[in-house]
Amino acid sequence: MTSSQLALAASTFLAAAVEFVEAFTIVLAMGLTRGWRSAVAGTVAALAVLAAVTALAGYALIEWFPESLLQLIVGTLLLVFGLQWLRKAILRSAGLKPLHDEEATFREETEAALGASSQRRAGLDWFGFVVCFKGVLLEGLEIVFIVITFGLNADDMGLAIGGAVVGGVVVLAAGIALHRPLSRVPENTIKLVVGLLLATFGTFWAVEGLGVFHDASESLRWAGGDLALVAILGAWSALAWGAIHLLRPPLPPAHSGPRATEHVA
Repeated sequence: MTSSQLALAASTFLAAAVEFVEAFTIVLAMGLTRGWRSAVAGTVAALAVLAAVTALAGYALIEWFPESLLQLIVGTLLLVFGLQWLRKAILRSAGLKPLHDEEATFREETEAALGASSQRRAGLDWFGFVVCFKGVLLEGLEIVFIVITFGLNADDMGLAIGGAVVGGVVVLAAGIALHRPLSRVPENTIKLVVGLLLATFGTFWAVEGLGVFHDASESLRWAGGDLALVAILGAWSALAWGAIHLLRPPLPPAHSGPRATEHVA
């Protein structure tokens, strides 16, 4: 496996793991309060929709756009998406935005489930089914976007999908084993890493896609090929590190107490 393939697999694995942690919290709250049958049914229905969206969107993008235009569009979207992840992770690392609290989310979802009215359709608790369906679908759409963009531009959909599936399986196994929200996962650190990887690959592919404006419409090539990814990642990492330290509020001055006075005999 090359370094770019390893980064591709790591990106989809980590992105899927973070999103599945948040989805698992919702499903766990609904399963414990509204019943596991409805929670599982809503989850499976959402996963089926996500699989269909991945297949259809991936096929449409391949058929409708030439390679260079696809790189420009998808690379730009990936860069924008990565910068959003980076912005949130930087603000949280700098202490300007509270860290995501899975325990608090679990309590909120549990209270909402306990207070909701009971309505059954097709033998399922409708509230639990809909909440799980919407939660998994919304969190999963981000994973689908990352999988499609990485898979198409790297010409390795299998590896991108495999990384996401493994990420989901790891989170599911950990959640089943602990039977509680996965609050100990270093979510912000993972989001910072994923944001850096998304911004790196987005920059790399968007620049290559600028070749669509040339007469031949062929993709541009970076000097050094895939090794340019290392330089781009280093630049984004330095920028993120600098932003965190620049935005971090200064520590309050230590309280030295009243100055002792000398008594002259």
